[in-house]
Amino acid sequence: MSLKPSSLLNSSVSSISGTVSNLNNELLEYVNPEKPTHDHSSVYYQRFYISTFDLDHHRIAAKFSTPMVVSNGDAVTVSGYQKGNSFQVLAYTNKTQQVTKHENWIVLGLGALFFLAVALGLLNSELVAEGALVPKLFLMGFVGVGFYMTYRALLIREAISLLHG
Repeated sequence: MSLKPSSLLNSSVSSISGTVSNLNNELLEYVNPEKPTHDHSSVYYQRFYISTFDLDHHRIAAKFSTPMVVSNGDAVTVSGYQKGNSFQVLAYTNKTQQVTKHENWIVLGLGALFFLAVALGLLNSELVAEGALVPKLFLMGFVGVGFYMTYRALLIREAISLLHG
């Protein structure tokens, strides 16, 4: 078992290596409430694949948009951050099965740019200049979401670099 912290984002991202045991895989599925009852298209579902397991003496929790490629007994290195009693995975490498996976940080970055561009457009609108409350709330919301998505993309990028470093 090894623990390697990162230095870029206040040491919040670190990596842990070890052997997988007590693996439990779950599927969490949200259904859009506006989904027509007769339509069974997957476009109305949001799916998250949750894997929880022990990595030597650490409790690991991973939530990805695709199933995690891991089995009991695999040698795995995970990168992420501690949240409560478990280690939240942002990226992982399965050395046994020769697989490396992570969420798409580029899409998060592009989404952040979109939200910040909308906020910039809203900032230049006449409604905000007039002092109306609702546009100011929207402006703060778009800026907040944009900054959060940027932060999350940087966390994932740092987690990926820890796996390769």
